Amino acid sequence: MTIDWTNFTPLASAAGGALIGLAAALFVLFNGRIAGISGILGGLLQWPRGDSAWRVAFLLGLVAAPLAYGMFAPLPAVRVEAGTATLVAAGLLVGVGTRYGAGCTSGHGVCGLSRMSPRSLVATGAFMAAGFATVLIVRHLIE
Repeated sequence: MTIDWTNFTPLASAAGGALIGLAAALFVLFNGRIAGISGILGGLLQWPRGDSAWRVAFLLGLVAAPLAYGMFAPLPAVRVEAGTATLVAAGLLVGVGTRYGAGCTSGHGVCGLSRMSPRSLVATGAFMAAGFATVLIVRHLIE
């Protein structure tokens, strides 16, 4: 294994991680809710609800943040090395997994682990193991 020193950005990555942690902490402090994307989006799909305004604002912020960043610096090129069928299958598997696991990487991996939730520890271990296995199979065994 080699390190791509051109794209090795530990300071920017640490700053990004700190911002995600700060945002998650402020969200639970001021809103009393976990910043889990699947739960926020899933809550919009359960109609009617009285708390849809903050959910829409949160999701719009996820889209607006990179667009705002793009006004000041060039966005990295998007490169997807998978076909449409693979992307659709992956999206469906992730969606089903987040429903069965009662949360996603942001809910369990960021917010749940920081709250020392045993359920989030198991869920994070499960989706990390599934990701490792998928990369091993798709990138190393099939090719």
